[in-house]
Amino acid sequence: MVTVPTAEFQRDFPAWQRRRRREPIAATRDGQPSTVVISVEEYRRLKRRNRQALRVEMLDDATLAALAATEASEDAEAP
Repeated sequence: MVTVPTAEFQRDFPAWQRRRRREPIAATRDGQPSTVVISVEEYRRLKRRNRQALRVEMLDDATLAALAATEASEDAEAP
């Protein structure tokens, strides 16, 4: 992902709009990312992926083992 100040992004919007087809663009404000611009294709791919739901029975053994081996990070909230 390429990072660009918001002012520069606004000044040369057409160029950044073309570039977002190849990689996401993070526009920054005060040095911190504030907006990410992605292609429509990537957006649609992410939306499709977001809507997939699997039953536990559908997961393979390797995925189940990987899930069982995970640990919460130190900054995770307790249930």
